[in-house]
Amino acid sequence: MRLLYNLKMDQHAINQRLSHITTLWSLVHQAHAEATSQAMSARDTLMQRYAGAVHRYLLGALRDPEAADDLFQEFCLKLLRGDFHRANPERGRFRDLLKTAVFHLIVDHQNRQRKRPLALDPERDAPAVAAIDIPQSEQDFLRCWREELMERTWLALAELEQRTGQPHHTILHFRTEQPLLSSADLAAQLGQRLGKTFTIDAVRQSLHRAREKFTDLLLEEIDQSLEGATPDRLDQELIDLDLWSYCKSALERRRSL
Repeated sequence: MRLLYNLKMDQHAINQRLSHITTLWSLVHQAHAEATSQAMSARDTLMQRYAGAVHRYLLGALRDPEAADDLFQEFCLKLLRGDFHRANPERGRFRDLLKTAVFHLIVDHQNRQRKRPLALDPERDAPAVAAIDIPQSEQDFLRCWREELMERTWLALAELEQRTGQPHHTILHFRTEQPLLSSADLAAQLGQRLGKTFTIDAVRQSLHRAREKFTDLLLEEIDQSLEGATPDRLDQELIDLDLWSYCKSALERRRSL
């Protein structure tokens, strides 16, 4: 039986789901309380935040859409029935718990594959999943997590632009799509897009402000994923995600307040 999450969603829907990666420990605890309507709602929210990220990781790790779908269903059942009730910020990050759960799903799947009756044609009917490389998988999972934080930050920047009218998202996204444009061409094309005149200095300043806002929002996303972390723990998370240098200025701005 399939859950209510359609695995044949279009790319836009996938990106929307992947953008919700932030953990709130209070929500995790609420999700694993007694089977009340509030707890069910919290579990559904957690599913919305993590289901897409886990499914994409499984697709990359297994390289077999059918197997990835099957393991994804197992993961969803674990989350919805409360298997993560022992999650606690003092015992580590929630993403580490998810990672371990997903790795165990993959290893169990591999063991089941190995126990299948031998095929007459080993080359044709070989198991679809090769033995997982745990060190590489650790890095792949971390890379996926980092990508999802970035996705959510882009979404937050777009929402900020819609709310305030400040075109940070438009400017930064356009520069990302056109990294080789000269400052003069960038000013001209952004001016046409936004209906205003940009000098070269003005577009450089606007781009600088947009980058600052993006890193500020990214730092907020990372901080929220740790919920109440100490400065040292936040620093370590930035190092683990290979984002410390990228977020250094935002961190300095925050700590100077």
